[in-house]
Amino acid sequence: MIGISKNKIGADFSFDGFKSLGMTIPKDESKKRIRILLWFLIGTFLFLFLPWTQNVRTKGFVTALRPDQRPQTVHSIIAGRIEKWYVAEGEYVQKGDTVLMVSEIKDDYFDPLLLDRTRLQVDAKNLSAKSYFEKVKSLEIQIQALRENNVLRIEQAENRLKMAELQVTSDSIRYEQSKVNFKVGVDQLKRAENLYKEGLRSLTDFEQRELRFQEVQAGMVSAENSLLQSINARIAAQIELNAIDNDFRDKMAKASADMYQALSSQYDAEASATKLENQYANYEVRTGFRHILAPQEGYITRAIQVGIGETIKEGAEIISILPGNAQLAVEMYVPPVDFPLLRIGNKVRFIFDGWPAIVFSGWPQITNGTFGGVVHAIDNFSGPDGNYRILVVEDPEEQPWPYALRIGSGADGISLLNDVPLWYEIWRQLNGFPPDYYTSREKAINRKENQ
Repeated sequence: MIGISKNKIGADFSFDGFKSLGMTIPKDESKKRIRILLWFLIGTFLFLFLPWTQNVRTKGFVTALRPDQRPQTVHSIIAGRIEKWYVAEGEYVQKGDTVLMVSEIKDDYFDPLLLDRTRLQVDAKNLSAKSYFEKVKSLEIQIQALRENNVLRIEQAENRLKMAELQVTSDSIRYEQSKVNFKVGVDQLKRAENLYKEGLRSLTDFEQRELRFQEVQAGMVSAENSLLQSINARIAAQIELNAIDNDFRDKMAKASADMYQALSSQYDAEASATKLENQYANYEVRTGFRHILAPQEGYITRAIQVGIGETIKEGAEIISILPGNAQLAVEMYVPPVDFPLLRIGNKVRFIFDGWPAIVFSGWPQITNGTFGGVVHAIDNFSGPDGNYRILVVEDPEEQPWPYALRIGSGADGISLLNDVPLWYEIWRQLNGFPPDYYTSREKAINRKENQ
């Protein structure tokens, strides 16, 4: 049985019916091992020519694409004292819902009738400005009346001056006439006296001639007196004309000064009214800040300030809100050595925390449990740690991201690059060469050619 006997039973007895015994009979194993090794080498050689998708793996976390949809904290605009809470952590609030109410802690705003009293001050200042405005209008009317009256008075004074000048001319003519009559009277009196002395005229005729001469002399004196009065009247008319102009200037100066003073008071009252209106608007807006509202709809994640009666400062953080309808994106950080390989539009596969996946990074076609993404934005400057930030959004050509995915979840990103043979990737890794990057246009052309 163990080969030490010369008696062989194989010729007399057949072992074909005993399968287990037949498996123990030694055969020629060397040829079998050679064939196995040969097929293994052929398989390995063919395996090296399989396509391999180069990739860059990075870590990141889920965030919101728009800045206004990312988690935010609500601050208190004014300093106050917490009076009442209207929400609890985990509740879903709509935009404009009241979160909590605070009361004033500054003595400048303690008055419960602060708005009403400020409004009364604003109305009083507006009425004061209106009264000054009416005064300015009345002074403008007065100035206009002074101008019109001055024109009429000047015209009247000029007419008087012309009348006085005409009167002077008339009286001067009468005076010249009286002088001629006086000269003629003197000659007639001399002739009458000579005729009387010669006896050709009687004494009665001579005396009558003297009486008429006295009348002529009195007429000359009267004409001269009238002329002097006319001259004085002309001078008085000229003085009155000049006085009218001076009086008009004085009255205009006084009315203008009053008008500008009223204008100054009007502008000052309007400025004060505007300042009070601004103060009233500030008070009104500040009153609205006592009720802290939700800036957008979302979930109340954490209350930073708690309790009733606790005082908070201006700008203090109160609660944090997580938007409920945010468009999700993944924020990845790429080292500088891999940054030049990425372009907007590149494909990225994600493994989200909490969703199991079977990953073959070089063969995304047979990978299971990953989700697709597209590079949406790339920062042009590095962060504090020297890495570059990349924003990746959901790929519309792939299956949607999980509904239960939340902002802040971790994500393992696999940025897909060029398709190369497996031997080339091994050779590149051994030599430390960078991956081959491509543009979105080149990738689309390669896909069309493969199809």
